[in-house]
Amino acid sequence: MRTPKVKDAPMHFKTMVRSDVPQGRNGKHKEIISIIIRDLDQLENGAALRVPMSELAAGKAKVRSALNRAARKAGRTVATASDGNFLYIWNVSKPPKSAVL
Repeated sequence: MRTPKVKDAPMHFKTMVRSDVPQGRNGKHKEIISIIIRDLDQLENGAALRVPMSELAAGKAKVRSALNRAARKAGRTVATASDGNFLYIWNVSKPPKSAVL
């Protein structure tokens, strides 16, 4: 036997046209990561960026993690190191592929 239909309850949340829903995600660290990636693009071989810890409001670990995700997504490899005052970041160059005979 079929169950009787339940009357439509009023909606709790507002609705909108799906085409107006924002696509993509701007994370909390987007601004600082965008600046670092832009600077890495201009960095000479053998050089490193020296980012003051005071500019990393979210903390060193969270910025490193966000930078790693952004670098992987862009298909690049970066390395980091730090001391008490600065986060150092540099591009890791991949060795050229050898010719296979």
